[in-house]
Amino acid sequence: MREIAAAVAEPIGRLGGAFMRSREAKAYSVESGLTGWTPYFRGRCGVLGDVDADVVAAAAGFFPVATVRKAWERGAGLPTATAVTRYADVAQGFGRRKLDGFAESARLADLLQRVVDGGPVVAAPLFAGWRAVPLPEDDRARVIQLAHVVRELRGGLHIVAVLASGLNPLEAVLSGRSALLLDGEPNAEYFGWPRPYPEVTDDVRRRRDDAERLTDALMAPAFAPLGTTGADELVTLLQKAERAVFG
Repeated sequence: MREIAAAVAEPIGRLGGAFMRSREAKAYSVESGLTGWTPYFRGRCGVLGDVDADVVAAAAGFFPVATVRKAWERGAGLPTATAVTRYADVAQGFGRRKLDGFAESARLADLLQRVVDGGPVVAAPLFAGWRAVPLPEDDRARVIQLAHVVRELRGGLHIVAVLASGLNPLEAVLSGRSALLLDGEPNAEYFGWPRPYPEVTDDVRRRRDDAERLTDALMAPAFAPLGTTGADELVTLLQKAERAVFG
């Protein structure tokens, strides 16, 4: 299943993250009166509850603590439960809009649900939190929310893999590729990491590749409930859904 984990990494990353920069997300930001990173952190990380910003930074992994604290505390007036519900609405609305006409949404949602049910919660607190968020009945909306949940599983395990490979979060950002945002130094700047940045050496790149392979290995057990046939079908349907959303 390691090969399946590698094959679905980019489609899951894109499908489960695109709603965060959608028109629905912009509407949520306007309605809540929150700006910058605040609606993102309150919405995505609100499943952790009313915790100190250090807890959020620990779960988010790849952001400097100062960025997280500033955004989290600015949103203190929006209850975390409300923020999570609204963020789930954003994901669901995005799914209904972008997957309109995607006839295989029900089957894809079923396969993703089995992955979510089989995923380990250890070292993946945002996955654990989002797995407990109620799902919509609409298949298209459910696909995007479930893709987001699986994305959170990979994200949590990726933090473990990065550290185990001898990288720190900034090195991981500088040497990584994003499915949706910027790459390298522009991404580090976007996340709020202060300059100057360390050089991305061949050793850092090697460790980054090691981290990706380890992440795939850690993700593999979540796909085991699908069996070979179901896992192959998941890859095919995710690729179809990705084309439906992004063209």
